[in-house]
Amino acid sequence: MALRRTSVISLSRPTWFVYAALAVVLIASLFPLYYTFLIGSGDASTVTDQNLSWIPGGNFLSNAASVINNPAVNFWKALGNSIIVSTTVGLSTVILSTIAGFAFAKLNFKGNKVLLTSVIATMVVPVQLGVVPLYILMNNFGWTGSLGAVIVPALVTAFGVFWMTQYLQQSLPTELIEAARVDGCNMLRTFWHVGVPAARPAAAMLFLFTFVTAWNNFMWPLIILDQSNPTLPLALSLLQANFFVDYSLVLAGVMLATIPLLLLFVFAGRQLVSGIMAGAVKG
Repeated sequence: MALRRTSVISLSRPTWFVYAALAVVLIASLFPLYYTFLIGSGDASTVTDQNLSWIPGGNFLSNAASVINNPAVNFWKALGNSIIVSTTVGLSTVILSTIAGFAFAKLNFKGNKVLLTSVIATMVVPVQLGVVPLYILMNNFGWTGSLGAVIVPALVTAFGVFWMTQYLQQSLPTELIEAARVDGCNMLRTFWHVGVPAARPAAAMLFLFTFVTAWNNFMWPLIILDQSNPTLPLALSLLQANFFVDYSLVLAGVMLATIPLLLLFVFAGRQLVSGIMAGAVKG
């Protein structure tokens, strides 16, 4: 009996060039964050110091306390508003985009392609073109100055719908949907038990992207909100409203606004990787 020879593909270890390139990318990515902390840990003369020391100073906690206790900044209320806006927008975008993506990717209905093309076409329209009519609409609703004016227009995005549609088209076999329908599931149960588990990795990534975008959004809150009810970027901009700008305080505030995002990525990174591995569907 002839023996069948099996071939094993061995992956070579990365060379020193790969590690060097990754080190350069890592340093370039972390340098802005380190420079922000460096200036934020100094004093008012740190930026103009020609002999700038690359070792952080010891004033970061005092600068952070000055930002937090500044009555003009209203830090804690701004932080709470940013958490409410970013979490609500992130969750709503994931839920609505997953439902729409499942429908566009796996359901055959009249006008499917036309509707999807229309949604994608809105991505080419600059956001600035819709500011004036959107402000008029929010003003007619009586929502100016409230968080609803920031949340409602961002409840779902064309990018989110396109992202989930493309992912479900590739990762969710039609045979699984047909099998669920044969077993007696209606379309809602099929979506919940088949579509949602398959979409989980892409939904997690979409939530992170949307959360960060909503957290850093500055232009629309600046237009529609007032200083008594700001989000965090809008509140921190008040640190530059004085005649003399203390950049150590400004960058300490920027660092405070960045810390929640860093914590989110630290705690969610492992879950994202494990979700991608567990959510892979074999055709």
